[in-house]
Amino acid sequence: MDLTIRKILDKAAAGERLDLAEGVALFDCTDLNALGRAADAVTRRLHPEPIRTYNIDRNINYTNVCAAVCDFCAFFRKSGNADAYVLSREELYKKIDETIALGGDQALLQGGNHPSLKLEWYEDLLRDLKARYPTFNLHAFSAPEIWNFAKINKLPVRDVLQRLKSAGMGSLPGGGGEILVDRVRKAITVNKCLTDEWLDVHRAWHQLGGRSTCTMMFGHIETVAERIEHLDRLRQLQDETHGFTAFICWTLQPPASPPSPLRGRGVGGEGVDMSILPPAGSFEYLRTQAIARLYLDNVPNIQSSWVTQGLKIGQLALLFGANDMGSLMIEENVVASAGTVHYLTLEQIKNAIRELGYEPRQRNVFYELLAV
Repeated sequence: MDLTIRKILDKAAAGERLDLAEGVALFDCTDLNALGRAADAVTRRLHPEPIRTYNIDRNINYTNVCAAVCDFCAFFRKSGNADAYVLSREELYKKIDETIALGGDQALLQGGNHPSLKLEWYEDLLRDLKARYPTFNLHAFSAPEIWNFAKINKLPVRDVLQRLKSAGMGSLPGGGGEILVDRVRKAITVNKCLTDEWLDVHRAWHQLGGRSTCTMMFGHIETVAERIEHLDRLRQLQDETHGFTAFICWTLQPPASPPSPLRGRGVGGEGVDMSILPPAGSFEYLRTQAIARLYLDNVPNIQSSWVTQGLKIGQLALLFGANDMGSLMIEENVVASAGTVHYLTLEQIKNAIRELGYEPRQRNVFYELLAV
Protein backbone atom coordinates (compact mmCIF):
# COMPACT_ATOMS: atom_id res chain seq x y z
CA MET A 1 0.00 0.00 0.00
CA ASP A 2 1.08 3.56 -0.73
CA LEU A 3 2.82 5.00 2.34
CA THR A 4 0.78 8.21 2.17
CA ILE A 5 -2.48 6.26 2.27
CA ARG A 6 -1.20 4.18 5.18
CA LYS A 7 -0.39 7.33 7.14
CA ILE A 8 -3.85 8.79 6.45
CA LEU A 9 -5.56 5.60 7.59
CA ASP A 10 -3.46 5.42 10.75
CA LYS A 11 -4.13 9.09 11.45
CA ALA A 12 -7.91 8.67 11.17
CA ALA A 13 -7.94 5.42 13.15
CA ALA A 14 -6.10 7.21 15.95
CA GLY A 15 -8.81 9.86 16.12
CA GLU A 16 -7.04 12.71 14.34
CA ARG A 17 -9.01 14.89 11.94
CA LEU A 18 -8.50 14.47 8.20
CA ASP A 19 -8.46 17.43 5.84
CA LEU A 20 -10.10 17.67 2.43
CA ALA A 21 -7.04 16.54 0.49
CA GLU A 22 -6.58 13.52 2.75
CA GLY A 23 -10.22 12.57 2.34
CA VAL A 24 -9.96 12.70 -1.44
CA ALA A 25 -6.70 10.74 -1.34
CA LEU A 26 -8.46 7.85 0.40
CA PHE A 27 -10.43 7.22 -2.78
CA ASP A 28 -7.12 6.24 -4.39
CA CYS A 29 -6.84 3.36 -1.93
CA THR A 30 -7.43 0.09 -3.78
CA ASP A 31 -7.20 -2.04 -0.63
CA LEU A 32 -10.83 -2.25 0.46
CA ASN A 33 -9.94 -4.38 3.48
CA ALA A 34 -7.52 -1.73 4.74
CA LEU A 35 -10.24 0.92 4.50
CA GLY A 36 -12.61 -1.38 6.34
CA ARG A 37 -10.14 -2.13 9.12
CA ALA A 38 -9.44 1.57 9.68
CA ALA A 39 -13.14 2.45 9.68
CA ASP A 40 -13.88 -0.44 12.05
CA ALA A 41 -11.13 0.77 14.39
CA VAL A 42 -12.88 4.16 14.57
CA THR A 43 -16.24 2.49 15.17
CA ARG A 44 -14.86 0.31 17.95
CA ARG A 45 -13.24 3.33 19.59
CA LEU A 46 -16.52 5.26 19.49
CA HIS A 47 -18.65 2.22 20.36
CA PRO A 48 -16.64 -0.21 22.47
CA GLU A 49 -19.78 -1.77 23.89
CA PRO A 50 -20.54 -5.37 22.73
CA ILE A 51 -23.77 -4.36 20.98
CA ARG A 52 -24.92 -3.11 17.61
CA THR A 53 -28.27 -1.45 17.21
CA TYR A 54 -31.38 -1.35 15.03
CA ASN A 55 -34.75 0.33 15.21
CA ILE A 56 -38.30 -0.44 14.19
CA ASP A 57 -40.17 2.22 12.29
CA ARG A 58 -42.11 2.83 9.13
CA ASN A 59 -41.62 5.17 6.19
CA ILE A 60 -44.98 6.81 5.60
CA ASN A 61 -45.11 8.83 2.40
CA TYR A 62 -48.15 10.97 3.18
CA THR A 63 -48.19 12.28 -0.41
CA ASN A 64 -46.42 11.59 -3.69
CA VAL A 65 -47.27 15.00 -5.13
CA CYS A 66 -44.14 17.07 -5.72
CA ALA A 67 -43.39 20.33 -7.48
CA ALA A 68 -39.66 19.55 -7.60
CA VAL A 69 -38.06 17.76 -10.54
CA CYS A 70 -35.42 15.17 -9.59
CA ASP A 71 -33.97 13.05 -12.37
CA PHE A 72 -33.33 10.13 -10.00
CA CYS A 73 -36.84 9.94 -8.53
CA ALA A 74 -39.35 7.40 -9.84
CA PHE A 75 -41.76 8.01 -6.95
CA PHE A 76 -43.13 11.51 -7.35
CA ARG A 77 -46.23 12.60 -9.29
CA LYS A 78 -47.63 15.93 -10.39
CA SER A 79 -50.91 17.17 -8.96
CA GLY A 80 -52.96 16.23 -12.00
CA ASN A 81 -51.65 12.66 -12.35
CA ALA A 82 -54.22 9.91 -11.95
CA ASP A 83 -52.12 8.15 -9.29
CA ALA A 84 -51.29 11.27 -7.27
CA TYR A 85 -52.43 10.99 -3.65
CA VAL A 86 -52.55 12.52 -0.18
CA LEU A 87 -53.19 9.92 2.53
CA SER A 88 -56.31 10.28 4.66
CA ARG A 89 -56.07 10.40 8.42
CA GLU A 90 -57.70 6.97 8.63
CA GLU A 91 -54.95 5.51 6.42
CA LEU A 92 -52.29 7.15 8.60
CA TYR A 93 -53.88 5.80 11.78
CA LYS A 94 -53.91 2.28 10.32
CA LYS A 95 -50.21 2.47 9.35
CA ILE A 96 -49.19 3.77 12.79
CA ASP A 97 -51.31 1.16 14.59
CA GLU A 98 -49.59 -1.57 12.56
CA THR A 99 -46.17 -0.09 13.39
CA ILE A 100 -46.87 -0.02 17.12
CA ALA A 101 -48.18 -3.60 17.00
CA LEU A 102 -44.80 -4.67 15.54
CA GLY A 103 -42.85 -2.92 18.30
CA GLY A 104 -42.15 0.34 16.48
CA ASP A 105 -41.88 3.65 18.24
CA GLN A 106 -41.80 6.14 15.37
CA ALA A 107 -42.76 6.90 11.79
CA LEU A 108 -40.74 8.71 9.18
CA LEU A 109 -43.26 11.09 7.60
CA GLN A 110 -42.09 12.32 4.22
CA GLY A 111 -43.77 13.44 1.04
CA GLY A 112 -42.94 15.62 -1.90
CA ASN A 113 -42.74 19.37 -2.19
CA HIS A 114 -46.51 19.67 -2.37
CA PRO A 115 -47.41 22.90 -4.19
CA SER A 116 -50.60 23.82 -2.33
CA LEU A 117 -50.79 22.35 1.19
CA LYS A 118 -50.42 25.17 3.70
CA LEU A 119 -48.44 25.07 6.95
CA GLU A 120 -51.67 24.84 8.94
CA TRP A 121 -52.41 21.50 7.24
CA TYR A 122 -49.13 20.08 8.54
CA GLU A 123 -49.66 21.54 12.01
CA ASP A 124 -53.13 19.98 12.19
CA LEU A 125 -51.69 16.65 11.05
CA LEU A 126 -48.97 16.65 13.73
CA ARG A 127 -51.31 17.76 16.51
CA ASP A 128 -53.83 15.10 15.56
CA LEU A 129 -51.23 12.31 15.50
CA LYS A 130 -49.59 13.40 18.78
CA ALA A 131 -52.97 13.56 20.52
CA ARG A 132 -53.74 10.04 19.36
CA TYR A 133 -50.20 8.61 19.85
CA PRO A 134 -48.54 10.78 22.53
CA THR A 135 -45.40 8.61 22.98
CA PHE A 136 -44.90 7.85 19.28
CA ASN A 137 -42.12 9.89 17.64
CA LEU A 138 -42.82 11.76 14.43
CA HIS A 139 -39.55 11.84 12.48
CA ALA A 140 -41.08 14.28 10.08
CA PHE A 141 -40.39 16.07 6.82
CA SER A 142 -37.10 16.53 5.00
CA ALA A 143 -35.11 19.73 4.60
CA PRO A 144 -36.45 20.24 1.04
CA GLU A 145 -40.00 19.93 2.38
CA ILE A 146 -39.31 22.43 5.18
CA TRP A 147 -37.75 24.79 2.63
CA ASN A 148 -40.87 24.37 0.48
CA PHE A 149 -43.15 25.11 3.46
CA ALA A 150 -41.22 28.32 4.11
CA LYS A 151 -41.43 29.36 0.46
CA ILE A 152 -45.14 28.66 0.06
CA ASN A 153 -46.10 30.32 3.34
CA LYS A 154 -43.61 33.20 2.98
CA LEU A 155 -42.17 32.55 6.44
CA PRO A 156 -38.62 32.22 7.79
CA VAL A 157 -37.43 28.63 8.06
CA ARG A 158 -36.91 28.98 11.82
CA ASP A 159 -40.54 30.09 12.30
CA VAL A 160 -41.79 27.14 10.27
CA LEU A 161 -39.74 24.71 12.34
CA GLN A 162 -40.80 26.27 15.63
CA ARG A 163 -44.46 25.91 14.68
CA LEU A 164 -44.00 22.32 13.57
CA LYS A 165 -42.09 21.49 16.75
CA SER A 166 -44.86 23.01 18.86
CA ALA A 167 -47.38 20.91 16.94
CA GLY A 168 -45.54 17.66 17.66
CA MET A 169 -42.65 17.18 15.24
CA GLY A 170 -40.07 15.15 17.17
CA SER A 171 -37.03 14.92 14.92
CA LEU A 172 -35.87 15.86 11.42
CA PRO A 173 -34.76 13.22 8.88
CA GLY A 174 -31.77 13.78 6.64
CA GLY A 175 -33.50 13.09 3.33
CA GLY A 176 -33.02 15.25 0.27
CA GLY A 177 -29.31 15.74 0.86
CA GLU A 178 -28.14 13.83 -2.21
CA ILE A 179 -24.80 15.61 -2.80
CA LEU A 180 -24.38 18.94 -0.99
CA VAL A 181 -22.59 20.63 -3.86
CA ASP A 182 -24.56 23.12 -5.93
CA ARG A 183 -23.05 22.01 -9.27
CA VAL A 184 -24.53 18.57 -8.72
CA ARG A 185 -27.83 19.73 -7.25
CA LYS A 186 -28.49 22.13 -10.12
CA ALA A 187 -27.72 19.40 -12.66
CA ILE A 188 -30.05 16.73 -11.25
CA THR A 189 -32.86 18.70 -9.59
CA VAL A 190 -35.10 21.70 -10.24
CA ASN A 191 -37.18 23.64 -7.72
CA LYS A 192 -35.44 22.04 -4.77
CA CYS A 193 -33.31 23.59 -2.05
CA LEU A 194 -29.62 24.04 -2.74
CA THR A 195 -26.73 23.23 -0.42
CA ASP A 196 -26.80 26.21 1.94
CA GLU A 197 -30.58 26.02 2.20
CA TRP A 198 -30.48 22.33 3.15
CA LEU A 199 -27.85 23.06 5.78
CA ASP A 200 -29.76 26.12 7.04
CA VAL A 201 -32.85 23.99 7.73
CA HIS A 202 -30.82 21.59 9.88
CA ARG A 203 -28.95 24.46 11.55
CA ALA A 204 -32.22 26.14 12.54
CA TRP A 205 -33.65 22.85 13.82
CA HIS A 206 -30.55 22.20 15.91
CA GLN A 207 -30.68 25.74 17.28
CA LEU A 208 -34.23 25.01 18.44
CA GLY A 209 -32.91 22.05 20.39
CA GLY A 210 -33.86 19.44 17.80
CA ARG A 211 -31.84 16.47 16.55
CA SER A 212 -31.58 15.22 12.99
CA THR A 213 -29.82 12.73 10.76
CA CYS A 214 -27.67 13.47 7.71
CA THR A 215 -27.38 11.51 4.49
CA MET A 216 -25.62 11.18 1.15
CA MET A 217 -26.84 9.61 -2.08
CA PHE A 218 -23.87 9.00 -4.37
CA GLY A 219 -22.84 7.12 -7.48
CA HIS A 220 -24.25 9.39 -10.17
CA ILE A 221 -22.65 12.54 -11.62
CA GLU A 222 -20.61 13.65 -8.60
CA THR A 223 -16.84 13.37 -8.38
CA VAL A 224 -15.08 11.79 -5.41
CA ALA A 225 -13.85 15.28 -4.47
CA GLU A 226 -17.50 16.37 -4.32
CA ARG A 227 -18.31 13.45 -2.03
CA ILE A 228 -15.66 14.73 0.36
CA GLU A 229 -16.92 18.30 -0.03
CA HIS A 230 -20.36 16.99 0.97
CA LEU A 231 -18.92 15.26 4.06
CA ASP A 232 -16.96 18.39 4.92
CA ARG A 233 -20.07 20.57 4.88
CA LEU A 234 -21.78 18.13 7.24
CA ARG A 235 -18.76 18.05 9.53
CA GLN A 236 -18.61 21.85 9.66
CA LEU A 237 -22.27 22.09 10.68
CA GLN A 238 -21.80 19.36 13.27
CA ASP A 239 -18.87 21.29 14.75
CA GLU A 240 -21.20 24.26 15.05
CA THR A 241 -24.39 22.64 16.38
CA HIS A 242 -23.69 19.02 17.45
CA GLY A 243 -27.22 18.21 16.27
CA PHE A 244 -26.66 15.24 13.96
CA THR A 245 -27.24 11.86 15.55
CA ALA A 246 -26.19 9.71 12.59
CA PHE A 247 -25.04 9.57 8.98
CA ILE A 248 -26.53 7.26 6.35
CA CYS A 249 -25.26 6.89 2.80
CA TRP A 250 -26.52 4.85 -0.13
CA THR A 251 -25.89 4.45 -3.83
CA LEU A 252 -28.16 5.87 -6.49
CA GLN A 253 -30.88 3.39 -7.38
CA PRO A 254 -31.37 4.19 -11.07
CA PRO A 255 -35.02 4.22 -12.16
CA ALA A 256 -35.91 1.14 -14.15
CA SER A 257 -36.81 3.30 -17.15
CA PRO A 258 -36.07 6.91 -18.09
CA PRO A 259 -38.56 9.62 -17.07
CA SER A 260 -40.94 10.76 -19.76
CA PRO A 261 -38.99 12.66 -21.02
CA LEU A 262 -36.71 13.39 -18.10
CA ARG A 263 -39.59 14.80 -16.09
CA GLY A 264 -40.28 17.23 -18.92
CA ARG A 265 -36.85 18.83 -18.75
CA GLY A 266 -35.53 17.49 -22.02
CA VAL A 267 -32.16 15.87 -22.58
CA GLY A 268 -30.15 18.77 -23.96
CA GLY A 269 -27.92 19.25 -20.95
CA GLU A 270 -30.84 20.19 -18.69
CA GLY A 271 -31.48 16.76 -17.25
CA VAL A 272 -29.64 13.53 -16.53
CA ASP A 273 -31.05 10.20 -17.69
CA MET A 274 -30.30 8.27 -14.52
CA SER A 275 -31.61 5.03 -16.02
CA ILE A 276 -28.53 4.70 -18.25
CA LEU A 277 -25.95 5.32 -15.52
CA PRO A 278 -24.06 2.19 -14.49
CA PRO A 279 -25.12 1.38 -10.93
CA ALA A 280 -22.48 1.83 -8.25
CA GLY A 281 -21.79 -1.59 -6.77
CA SER A 282 -21.12 -2.92 -3.30
CA PHE A 283 -17.39 -2.10 -3.51
CA GLU A 284 -18.21 1.58 -4.07
CA TYR A 285 -20.77 1.55 -1.29
CA LEU A 286 -18.46 -0.05 1.27
CA ARG A 287 -15.45 2.13 0.50
CA THR A 288 -17.51 5.34 0.54
CA GLN A 289 -19.12 4.44 3.86
CA ALA A 290 -15.72 3.55 5.33
CA ILE A 291 -14.24 6.86 4.18
CA ALA A 292 -17.26 8.68 5.63
CA ARG A 293 -16.61 7.02 9.02
CA LEU A 294 -12.97 8.13 8.85
CA TYR A 295 -13.84 11.70 7.83
CA LEU A 296 -16.92 12.40 9.98
CA ASP A 297 -15.05 12.33 13.29
CA ASN A 298 -17.81 14.25 15.08
CA VAL A 299 -20.88 12.28 13.96
CA PRO A 300 -21.42 9.53 16.54
CA ASN A 301 -23.31 6.92 14.52
CA ILE A 302 -23.20 5.44 11.03
CA GLN A 303 -26.16 3.46 9.75
CA SER A 304 -25.98 0.56 7.29
CA SER A 305 -28.12 0.81 4.16
CA TRP A 306 -29.31 -2.77 3.72
CA VAL A 307 -32.44 -1.35 2.07
CA THR A 308 -30.40 -0.53 -1.03
CA GLN A 309 -27.59 -3.09 -0.63
CA GLY A 310 -29.34 -6.24 0.60
CA LEU A 311 -28.70 -8.41 3.64
CA LYS A 312 -25.10 -9.54 3.12
CA ILE A 313 -23.62 -6.17 2.12
CA GLY A 314 -25.78 -4.49 4.78
CA GLN A 315 -24.26 -6.87 7.33
CA LEU A 316 -20.74 -6.33 5.96
CA ALA A 317 -21.27 -2.59 6.40
CA LEU A 318 -21.04 -3.23 10.16
CA LEU A 319 -17.35 -4.00 9.54
CA PHE A 320 -16.91 -0.91 7.35
CA GLY A 321 -17.76 1.83 9.81
CA ALA A 322 -21.42 1.28 10.64
CA ASN A 323 -22.57 0.57 14.19
CA ASP A 324 -26.26 0.39 13.39
CA MET A 325 -28.28 -1.85 11.05
CA GLY A 326 -30.94 0.77 10.48
CA SER A 327 -34.63 0.11 10.54
CA LEU A 328 -36.83 -2.94 10.13
CA MET A 329 -38.45 -0.65 7.53
CA ILE A 330 -42.00 -1.94 7.75
CA GLU A 331 -42.83 0.12 4.67
CA GLU A 332 -40.62 1.77 2.04
CA ASN A 333 -41.86 3.27 -1.23
CA VAL A 334 -39.29 5.62 -2.72
CA VAL A 335 -36.39 3.21 -3.29
CA ALA A 336 -38.83 0.44 -4.21
CA SER A 337 -40.35 2.62 -6.93
CA ALA A 338 -36.94 2.64 -8.66
CA GLY A 339 -37.01 -1.16 -8.79
CA THR A 340 -34.77 -1.94 -5.80
CA VAL A 341 -36.63 -4.12 -3.32
CA HIS A 342 -34.92 -5.69 -0.29
CA TYR A 343 -36.95 -6.81 2.71
CA LEU A 344 -35.60 -8.25 5.96
CA THR A 345 -37.43 -9.70 8.93
CA LEU A 346 -36.58 -8.55 12.44
CA GLU A 347 -34.94 -11.91 13.10
CA GLN A 348 -32.75 -11.55 10.00
CA ILE A 349 -31.55 -8.16 11.24
CA LYS A 350 -30.81 -9.55 14.70
CA ASN A 351 -29.03 -12.59 13.27
CA ALA A 352 -26.89 -10.40 11.02
CA ILE A 353 -25.69 -8.60 14.15
CA ARG A 354 -25.22 -11.81 16.16
CA GLU A 355 -23.18 -13.47 13.40
CA LEU A 356 -20.59 -10.72 13.82
CA GLY A 357 -20.31 -11.38 17.56
CA TYR A 358 -22.47 -8.53 18.81
CA GLU A 359 -25.68 -8.39 20.81
CA PRO A 360 -28.56 -6.80 18.87
CA ARG A 361 -30.34 -4.00 20.74
CA GLN A 362 -33.30 -1.89 19.70
CA ARG A 363 -32.86 1.87 19.94
CA ASN A 364 -34.94 4.96 19.24
CA VAL A 365 -34.19 7.79 16.81
CA PHE A 366 -31.98 9.47 19.42
CA TYR A 367 -29.87 6.29 19.72
CA GLU A 368 -31.13 5.63 23.22
CA LEU A 369 -31.41 1.90 23.95
CA LEU A 370 -34.91 0.60 24.55
CA ALA A 371 -35.74 -1.88 27.28
CA VAL A 372 -35.18 -5.51 26.33
